[in-house]
Amino acid sequence: MMIPVRCFTCGNVIGEHWEEFKERGREGDEDPAKVLDELGVDRHCCRRMMVSHRDLVDVVSPYQ
Repeated sequence: MMIPVRCFTCGNVIGEHWEEFKERGREGDEDPAKVLDELGVDRHCCRRMMVSHRDLVDVVSPYQ
């Protein structure tokens, strides 16, 4: 649904970076690895959560 506030593995706060990562990734010009480096998301577990997340709020909201 929504990006978790914290990484499930290490507990670092990652939710605050989601909007900027999504906006910069939508443009398609920037490499996701470079964007995550600039945002300060260094751990592999946190990067996995950011890259693999799908925003499903729009898909699920009609069923509420």
